[in-house]
Amino acid sequence: MEADPEVVSPERVQRVAAALERRLGSVVAVCEAVRRRHNVSAILRSCEAFGVHEVHLVTSGFRAAAGAARGGERWVVRRRHDRVEDAIAALHARGFRVYAADLEAGAYTPESVPVDTPLAVLFGSEMTGVSTTARSLCDGVVHVPMVGLTASLNVSVSAAIILRTIADRRRAAVGPDLAPEAREEFLRTWLEAERRAQRGRVARTTAR
Repeated sequence: MEADPEVVSPERVQRVAAALERRLGSVVAVCEAVRRRHNVSAILRSCEAFGVHEVHLVTSGFRAAAGAARGGERWVVRRRHDRVEDAIAALHARGFRVYAADLEAGAYTPESVPVDTPLAVLFGSEMTGVSTTARSLCDGVVHVPMVGLTASLNVSVSAAIILRTIADRRRAAVGPDLAPEAREEFLRTWLEAERRAQRGRVARTTAR
């Protein structure tokens, strides 16, 4: 992928390409019933930090909160669904197991959930958790064990704990596995966005 050095330096392109080579395509996060965008923004930031390339959002619309996302939303692929059934069905069709992040007797922990196949973790809304519909369609439940008196964690904190461990385990099992065509597509889309931004900056400067 070639870049215009006047828009994006070769060093920056190489830095982005190197990050993509460490990404996982086989670990996915799903956010159901987006309500508080700062929590979802924090989840996007965690996904990017841990090399999780793809996030599914069940929402009619979403705009990242800059303070919580810290730009992380720019570096992950977001896929939107109107219904949680559609999100889970799409992942099942691609060979993913989908686990709900929830409290349940006998639930997996991040250290014990199977990582022998591609897997997605579904996080519910802040107020009501994973919906009954989503839970009935998932392949299992994963939770963060706690030994204190607090019975639950903020959804973005729970996501960070779960995704970090699962990503590390999956990467140790299969290595970074984001498909080359997915890396190329991401680079191409990013460079096009950088060029559009540069043209906008030039136009604004010329108009002054």
